[in-house]
Amino acid sequence: MFTGIVEELGRIAQIDPLLDAAKIRIQGALVISDVKPGDSISVNGVCLTVVELGPDYFTADVMAETLNRSSLSKVAIGSKVNLERAARVDSRLGGHLVQGHVDAVASVLSIDPDPHWTLIRFTLPVALAKYLVEKGSITVDGVSLTVVEAGPDYFTVSLIPTTLESTTLGGLVVGDIVNLEVDVIGKYVERLMKDDAK
Repeated sequence: MFTGIVEELGRIAQIDPLLDAAKIRIQGALVISDVKPGDSISVNGVCLTVVELGPDYFTADVMAETLNRSSLSKVAIGSKVNLERAARVDSRLGGHLVQGHVDAVASVLSIDPDPHWTLIRFTLPVALAKYLVEKGSITVDGVSLTVVEAGPDYFTVSLIPTTLESTTLGGLVVGDIVNLEVDVIGKYVERLMKDDAK
């Protein structure tokens, strides 16, 4: 479980393609400072298991399912990635409950900068639209964000300069692909309502 508060901008250092998977080496000195093999780290919103640790990096195995359902299939050596260690139960929950399970990918439709914030519009798969509400939570590439507008096939978020500077979202351009994770609470409520209706 994560909070969607990015701790560090990491970098893809190595990608070893396998038959139906990949092994990725990710540099990130902060996030490895207190982890061990078997721990979880969110990489652009994807929960990955630490397989091996080095002095300033960790490696993770990424299976075909993850590559097919996330933007990790598009990262290259040198790509920056948002990193977050798994949440601790004795610390503040700064964002919202994030699982690191990507629901879909989306693309950037428009970016409208302002001196105090930047409004970004993303595509939204129609099947996920029911889980978004204005002022609700959405995770974009592992970053916990507040939805400004929730349309039938798009949504917008407004980002402050700190978020733009400390995450990969500041480097987005129109057409870029990002990972989305909707608020899991909405999915549980939907399932409970369906079960109660039976």
